[in-house]
Amino acid sequence: MASCPSKNLMTNETILLIEDDKNILELVKYNLEEEGFRIRTATKGNTGLEMALKESPALVILDLMLPEMNGLEICKILKQNEKTRLTPIIMLTAKGTESDKVVGLELGADDYVTKPFSPRELMARIKAVLRRFREKPIEEVLRSGTIELDTKKHELRLKGKTVEITAKEFELLEVLMNSKGRVLTREALLSKVWDYEDFVNIETRTVDMHIVQLRKKIGKEAERIVTVKSVGYRFDGE
Repeated sequence: MASCPSKNLMTNETILLIEDDKNILELVKYNLEEEGFRIRTATKGNTGLEMALKESPALVILDLMLPEMNGLEICKILKQNEKTRLTPIIMLTAKGTESDKVVGLELGADDYVTKPFSPRELMARIKAVLRRFREKPIEEVLRSGTIELDTKKHELRLKGKTVEITAKEFELLEVLMNSKGRVLTREALLSKVWDYEDFVNIETRTVDMHIVQLRKKIGKEAERIVTVKSVGYRFDGE
């Protein structure tokens, strides 16, 4: 007889699920509760936003297409609000186009899952994102050229001026700068930044999309992120 997911690993962490498809909502809610999470749900965008701002959940699972207010609007507001800007967000989208994913990432979403998805895949993504947010970086400032990456304040500065950057872009730049010029494969970056090690269906294109956005934000310093053809990326700190 197969054992059910362990309920003794209670996390006491609250996840807010904003999804208008009640079948998906109930399926995800059930699987998350089996893993020990406390679940709050909303089926309308404006209601979900109010709950996120009021309750400060450990993570938000956010559908892209919602009544009254769409997921992209909610993501933008949460990432601009001082109280919720560091709250991780996983977006659910029925659209598989790259443009939808890019917009979500630009607004600060930490990951996305395209429908249809398996509960196991979503659970792997959730655990990976939460694991990264639990592991606080050591206090230091990484410097290269005009780049200053303050791991305590979670802040990127160029020539002393703060640059808006998503949590995932920050982690990606941090890993690259700490690599000391070593080439990191896309798979290695997925493992280090997204914690995806055992999941074979994760798109390595995820890394490329984040690199594109990161390069745009660091301007002339973008040339420090060097593409190594057919391998991955390295950071030129010299």
